[in-house]
Amino acid sequence: MEDNQIIELYWNRNENAIIETQKKYGIYCNSIAYNILQSKEDSKEALNDTYLKVWNSIPTERPNIFKLYLARITRNISIHKYNKLKAKKRNNSME
Repeated sequence: MEDNQIIELYWNRNENAIIETQKKYGIYCNSIAYNILQSKEDSKEALNDTYLKVWNSIPTERPNIFKLYLARITRNISIHKYNKLKAKKRNNSME
């Protein structure tokens, strides 16, 4: 499915938009998240957060390049999650 068709699904609030996004860009977004988080579980959670963020933001925004829009959201969510996990008080390596 083409990006503009996927964006239209989001605009129409069709839940198939998430499925189509996952089919087309799931591996791409997962690699971004995994390269930052180095954990399958955390990467999967970041991807779910990405799909939710895209679902909530598309009706107000119409991205020009959908792949880069997804990459930016995935990267920002993953970095935020990484910083949260590695905060000093939560770092297990400190004794």
